[in-house]
Amino acid sequence: MTLPIRHRHGSLLERGIPWHEPTAEFEDLFERMNRFLESTSLAPSLSETMTWAPLADLHETDDTYKVECELPGMKREAIDVEITEHELRISGELKEREREGVLRRRGRPTGRFEYRALLPTDVKADDVQASLSDGVLTVTIPKAQAAKPRHIEIKG
Repeated sequence: MTLPIRHRHGSLLERGIPWHEPTAEFEDLFERMNRFLESTSLAPSLSETMTWAPLADLHETDDTYKVECELPGMKREAIDVEITEHELRISGELKEREREGVLRRRGRPTGRFEYRALLPTDVKADDVQASLSDGVLTVTIPKAQAAKPRHIEIKG
């Protein structure tokens, strides 16, 4: 039985192939794949806008729920906060900025966004407060009285 002959070629540089950072090739591949998927029927139509979800944290204390949602560059007039008995919905639209030159890489989302959080207990929808500071929207949602834990003394 004969074995195949293995040819040894030199390194990429010796073969005249310029060296590129490997991550740059992956980024280019992902960018081409995204363009391909956007052009197929799997992507939404041009009239339909895609939504994205901003990064957010949900904290619970004995009295409140607090949501801190990252919305850098947003004006408070462009943000809508809605609350029901069991759900918080934060939505809006981040418009594309005018730029000079060619955009080489996009890392920040634009367009319609929506964040939803289900709240496990009843809340006081009339007492909800929201503030926007340094690109972070903070929504404070007080719990309803029945939802607060209370200590029950055991009688003997």
